[in-house]
Amino acid sequence: MPKNHLRKFIPNPEKLKKSKVLGILGSQIYAANLWHLNRKSVARGFFNGLFWAFIPMPFQMLASALLAIPMRANIPLSIALVWITNPFTMPFVFYFNYKFGSFILGSHDRKHFKLSIEWIWDKMEHIWLPLYVGSVMSGLIAGAIGYALIIILWRFHVIKRWKERQLRSQK
Repeated sequence: MPKNHLRKFIPNPEKLKKSKVLGILGSQIYAANLWHLNRKSVARGFFNGLFWAFIPMPFQMLASALLAIPMRANIPLSIALVWITNPFTMPFVFYFNYKFGSFILGSHDRKHFKLSIEWIWDKMEHIWLPLYVGSVMSGLIAGAIGYALIIILWRFHVIKRWKERQLRSQK
């Protein structure tokens, strides 16, 4: 498991407690599961981060970090996964979300879609509902898949390690 590799990038809890910025969020921000890598907090972090990655809004990282606290999700992982939608991937992801939302709502737009900021702002009153419905549904689906994959892969890894230990002890 890349757990040991990821530990290098996770901040030290003692340094976090000295941060005045994080102090605004209260003492809950220092809970162990929010910063340690265990099966449940990592799976929840994947769900949370992938969900917010698909939501078109500013400050996705902040929303992801704030929701990670009541979810007991790994905060660094939740924040990092939001960057799946970065300036390069965002137009493609949000276009897919818009098309998916249009499909769900049954409002197939016959007009030609233009991938430009001017067109989007001009048509925002017509495209906001399919965009957000598609974004929420895509985020929930991606988050659920990420959660399930982490649980399954983590379990397979634990079983593999357990069998390796058994083989070593039999020799």
